[in-house]
Amino acid sequence: MKKLLKNRESLLVMIIAIMIAGFATRAPGFAAPGNLANIFNDTSILIILALGQMTVILTKSIDLSVAANLAFTGMAVAMTNAAYPDVPLALLIVMAIGIGAFLGAINGYLVWALQIPPIVVTLGTLTIYRGMAFVLSGGGWVNAHQMTQSFLNVPRLPVLGLPILSWVAIIIVVGAWFVMTRLPFGRAAYASGGNPTAAVYAGIDTGKTRFFAFMLSGALAGLCGYLWVSRYAVAYVDVAIGFELDTVAACVIGGISIAGGIGSVAGALLGALFLGIIKNALPVIGISPFAQMAISGVVIVLAVVFNARAERKVGRIILRDRAAPEVSP
Repeated sequence: MKKLLKNRESLLVMIIAIMIAGFATRAPGFAAPGNLANIFNDTSILIILALGQMTVILTKSIDLSVAANLAFTGMAVAMTNAAYPDVPLALLIVMAIGIGAFLGAINGYLVWALQIPPIVVTLGTLTIYRGMAFVLSGGGWVNAHQMTQSFLNVPRLPVLGLPILSWVAIIIVVGAWFVMTRLPFGRAAYASGGNPTAAVYAGIDTGKTRFFAFMLSGALAGLCGYLWVSRYAVAYVDVAIGFELDTVAACVIGGISIAGGIGSVAGALLGALFLGIIKNALPVIGISPFAQMAISGVVIVLAVVFNARAERKVGRIILRDRAAPEVSP
């Protein structure tokens, strides 16, 4: 049991199960499979964005522009669909991913080549990308009547009991796990954030690794731009405003260290699901929106404290092991 509690992912699974059981006592049917599937579907976009954010945070950086990237790419593909309804959906999705990756690459280049702190870069591009969405749309909206049915309906189509949106999130989770655990980029990301000096000596280009991490985060934000406007059937400048903080919160709750180098795909997934359950459950049991914000804030602070204590404990263990005298045979 003690080992179980020390594992962050196992602990989160236990907490989520307890939360579902507790909310089910106040809201009958909350724990029903159909409702849980709906919660997962509602959280799918956050899961995808959190995985991109995780990749950036692992390299000891942060991307505060993901929601603005989502808003701009969502507006771009929605306006393109409204103006040119004959453009194939597959091309629009590729367009969204490409625009998102390009915006992410701008962040990565500024961090890599100009050595500007990531928080400064992405705070700036957050405003720029929102402004670009306003300029592109003229401050207007693109509503459901202007978009084609195929553009709107594809993410909602059920496949094996789940909407395509949920399956996209599942595929991204599996893909992220493969990239972070089986490919050289994943190892480079962990090394760049965990010990940049050692990574350089090992032949890893930490700047280039951060660049590709931002590019990947941007590509996923671009994909979410299409998924968001198609799911909610509207595109406007303030789409997903504040959502960048949810992605950071999901990562922190999932045990991804803001200091870099520590975390997992499972942690980001569980952190996003944790927030998704809270956001879905609190209104059902009659908690006011202001109290919901306070509760979410308390959870984030507690997660940061938990992470900091765990990291200090690991650090003390490492120092103790280094200081221990070697015993000759």
